[in-house]
Amino acid sequence: MVNEKHMELALQHAENALENGEFPVGCVIAHRGRVVATGCRINSFGAVNEMDHAEMIALRAMLECGETINAEEVTIYSTMEPCLMCFATLLVNGVRNFVYGYEDVMGGGTNLPIAQLSPLYSGLELSIIGAVLRKKSLALFQRFFASSDNIYLQDSLLAHYTLQQTVS
Repeated sequence: MVNEKHMELALQHAENALENGEFPVGCVIAHRGRVVATGCRINSFGAVNEMDHAEMIALRAMLECGETINAEEVTIYSTMEPCLMCFATLLVNGVRNFVYGYEDVMGGGTNLPIAQLSPLYSGLELSIIGAVLRKKSLALFQRFFASSDNIYLQDSLLAHYTLQQTVS
């Protein structure tokens, strides 16, 4: 139930992003069950900035919150599987626990063969849980890709895959 509770909050942030015309990714960082940081995708239209992913914004907020938080004890909750950039950045910063709603078939990073990577990563023990409230996340991404107002990733593998999924 904790995963669903935190994912609901991530979904609220994703909904806010969508209402602002942004790609609907929301992220929550919880430490020992307490929310310590949140973020949502910004700058996914106009002058697109690919560094402003929800996970990156939430990580910055956690690192700047003024608390000493052991990153190995936090869990990242994201409405979409973290991309390779976000996943690697979170790993380097000590995060080991990931929960996501919707799979990123185009750029998801959680399927990396960790044991085959260089020593910095190869010994990491990770917890990765996908498809938590997947239908709700999928519905947001389908709304995004179905809108002619949104051009971000419109003709991508992710867009085509997402629009072909059924929400039931």
